[in-house]
Amino acid sequence: MSHEAHEPETPHLDFRGTTPYEDYVKADVLTHLQHLLSDDPGEMVFLVTTQVMELWFTVVVHEWETAAKALREDDVPTAVDALKRSVRELEALNASWKPLGGLTPAQFNSYRGALGEGSGFQSAMYRRLEFLLGDKSASMLVPHRGAPRVHAELEKALHEPSLYDEVLRLLARRGHAVPEDVLRRDVTRRYEPSAEVEAVWTAVYSGDERDEVARLGEALTDVAELVWRWRNDHLVATRRAMGAKTGTGGSAGVAWLEKRAQKSVFPELWTARSHV
Repeated sequence: MSHEAHEPETPHLDFRGTTPYEDYVKADVLTHLQHLLSDDPGEMVFLVTTQVMELWFTVVVHEWETAAKALREDDVPTAVDALKRSVRELEALNASWKPLGGLTPAQFNSYRGALGEGSGFQSAMYRRLEFLLGDKSASMLVPHRGAPRVHAELEKALHEPSLYDEVLRLLARRGHAVPEDVLRRDVTRRYEPSAEVEAVWTAVYSGDERDEVARLGEALTDVAELVWRWRNDHLVATRRAMGAKTGTGGSAGVAWLEKRAQKSVFPELWTARSHV
């Protein structure tokens, strides 16, 4: 047996043009999107963290659209798989608050002026995420009139059934007593809780927990909990960085976020638990 030392194999280093990694990930594009508008060194983490949030919004929207499509096709396992993936992605999204969660007012004010009237409230991808949750309003398209592609995508999302609408339609096809006025509601408007839908979820949760509709309900509840945590983390980070001052986009700031944090996602999934 030879004891001659062998050099470990080296990776392929010589490429024509860019590397296959760059061609796929577009890392050079991503790492040159940071155009700072102040001299404060803290602005970089604020900008990059916000950009990372936008990427996570994009992934979560993709997962929920995948789930909605699967539900239309009565494919509950595929929908649950997509929702479960989104739970892990929401956990990563929520962790994005950590670099910003400890900002003091002085630290935030050092580059706040660079935002001008910019605000996360104006995020089109976050708006699509909210639309999929059933929190819809045509007025939310107004800020995007100057961006035709973005506006068209949001308008399409506004007129499509939300993820929860697709869930309720599936329940009706499975024989559950979802009322007609809920099934035929104007999907461009915000979803409002229904006592009859609450009764449907009560019946689901009073039955076999191994039933795939019950598992779907739990996957939705996991999503709803993490959305609630996102809203609360946003509230806490904002309160710590700017107190009760008006938001950068002209909103009521903390007061507006407090109102948002009080809203339940998929509300009957929560209230039904009191009746099981």
